[in-house]
Amino acid sequence: MRIAVFRMGVAAALLTIGYMAGRFDAAVPVAQAAQTGRVFELRTYTTNDGKMPALQTRFRDHTIKFFDKYNMKSIGYWTPMDGAAAQNTLIYIIAHESRDAAKASWAAFNADPDWVKVRNDSQAAGTILAKPPDSVFMTPTDYSPLK
Repeated sequence: MRIAVFRMGVAAALLTIGYMAGRFDAAVPVAQAAQTGRVFELRTYTTNDGKMPALQTRFRDHTIKFFDKYNMKSIGYWTPMDGAAAQNTLIYIIAHESRDAAKASWAAFNADPDWVKVRNDSQAAGTILAKPPDSVFMTPTDYSPLK
């Protein structure tokens, strides 16, 4: 329960910070957001001991390019500042046109032979993730500055 509350608090804070930094398109009206079905996905990755640098390198050098290829819009990437999670946790938010679009994008992403090679090569020295990523889909409220 504490992890879920932490994640939702992080998501709210990060979205607010991103909005304030001018990184988001806040001009999309609520009605348009409802029509398009745009959704945000909060993902949390936990690495095995000592594997955070490998995950960071994979995202920096490859993963985000594949997200772009499959129409998954990067909103932001963060690491916790405190506690054990600071050593092994990556949290990020991406946007999809809809839940169906997210499902299709993830399927295409995971089936891409170039991605499979990158993923496998990055794990030549051992599995990076300690467990499957946690994923939470979110829709903006009518009072959210980010739509």
